[in-house]
Amino acid sequence: MFTTATLPAGVASAAAVPAQPAGAPAPVPALTMALAPASAPAPAPVRVRSFAHWAVEPTAVAVPLVRARVRAVLEGWRVAAEAVDVLLLAVSELAGNVVQHAAAATGRMRVGVAFGGGWLRLEVADQGAGLPRLPHPAAEVDPDAESGRGLLIVQLLAAEVGGELSLVAGEFGTSVRVCLPVAPTV
Repeated sequence: MFTTATLPAGVASAAAVPAQPAGAPAPVPALTMALAPASAPAPAPVRVRSFAHWAVEPTAVAVPLVRARVRAVLEGWRVAAEAVDVLLLAVSELAGNVVQHAAAATGRMRVGVAFGGGWLRLEVADQGAGLPRLPHPAAEVDPDAESGRGLLIVQLLAAEVGGELSLVAGEFGTSVRVCLPVAPTV
């Protein structure tokens, strides 16, 4: 399943915007401007909130496919390269964690990315019952360990660009969210 939409701020339902085909960038709303007398106040800019969402089987094959879709959406939104790099690494790590640790317990992996209000948010969710342990940045990592560093790497990269990583456990499963501040694109 793939859904991409661009909604003017305040629109409550995605039903007002048709779904885009896989890999297509979110549509940009058309803006019209009329010339106004110099004394008239300028019209308020249109605030846009965009999102994309995928629900896939949690298999190793799905990880690069979801990563490619996230890349295409971020390119369509013209997100800065630094934020794209952080989110693409996060997609790979978080989706890989779902495949490795929760695939047996979950029917679907949900991946979503949203852009609005100066923030870019990635969310990877599964229906597993366990909440991953978020390592403390100052904790020492076993240099011989073959795993256990992914969430720490994502957390540190997000913090480096002013963002954060959070874990949420709800009745429908576990979500890992990465939020990054981004400047609006022109």
